[in-house]
Amino acid sequence: MGLKEPKPLQKGEKIVAVAPSFGVTTEPYLTRYVEAKKAWGKHGYIVEEGPCVHLEEGVASSAAPEKRAKEIMDAYQSDAKLLLSVGGGETMVDILPYIDFQKIASLPPKWFMGFSDNTNLCFPLATLAGVVSIYGPCLPSFYPKSWRCAEKDALALLEGEMHVEGYPKYSITHSNSEHPLWQYRLTQEKTIVCEGYEEPIEGTLLGGCLDCLLTLCGTKFDCMKEFNKEHPEGIIWFLEACDLSPLGIRRGLFQLKEAGWFDNAKGFLIGRPLCKDRLDFGIDKYSAVKDILSPLGLPILMDVDLGHIPPSMPIKVGAKAKVTFELGNLLIDYEH
Repeated sequence: MGLKEPKPLQKGEKIVAVAPSFGVTTEPYLTRYVEAKKAWGKHGYIVEEGPCVHLEEGVASSAAPEKRAKEIMDAYQSDAKLLLSVGGGETMVDILPYIDFQKIASLPPKWFMGFSDNTNLCFPLATLAGVVSIYGPCLPSFYPKSWRCAEKDALALLEGEMHVEGYPKYSITHSNSEHPLWQYRLTQEKTIVCEGYEEPIEGTLLGGCLDCLLTLCGTKFDCMKEFNKEHPEGIIWFLEACDLSPLGIRRGLFQLKEAGWFDNAKGFLIGRPLCKDRLDFGIDKYSAVKDILSPLGLPILMDVDLGHIPPSMPIKVGAKAKVTFELGNLLIDYEH
């Protein structure tokens, strides 16, 4: 059975900004947040703020876990159609004991979108509440007057678009607080490294930031055995790493594999990790993946447009899709 997918956004509907991880308290995010709110307004949407958005009173977070979780639950029970996270961070996992996933499952589905640490909500929304979300840009990323490729695609997905594809180049430069409206430049040639791909992969997309998924593995929020049984169509895993080294990626994939997460896998989409040029004991970003996943005999696409090196494709978590590798690019077509 497929997961519940929220209805496409319509102009004039309400969006609520939420801060389940970091709040918006420093530059460049403050300036970007203000500009992004204006941009959403120009696109015809009403943006309201949750109570944690401008706080920094929690442990590496906007507020105490209970308060952040209440912001999320209140937003799900509001008239807003999209919960849009204002940032990633470090300790979003702390809110999970206070999120009522059964309650969320019983409500009409709403969109949630966020990146990085927001894996801690995107992933269990699919596996615990049975609701599709989007692993995509946080609110301050929508600051440019002319939205960039990933932000345009994110809005398109929210408004009902069923096809997304990768981008021609990527960026290795990062902005700083001295120039809050600085934009990255797509200057680096892209090559997707492919192993075992012969035909389009069909299944349910699931994944996010590997750093976060490892924290969930083995906890009461880990329901992958049940999820695998309930989805005979198989899982297309999309994974990207933030702080992990090549050896950390290797160990992490070993952990998820041995925990049974990949028992129903159909293939793997591996993003560009921040440790892209690092070599640990002869292990690089490719061997870290292939050493663990190649024995499964499934298609693996590496260095796809996903992760903390921009641009990162927005991906529907829990949606059925067909993934195609064609002319050196990744294409995702979602099932209607």
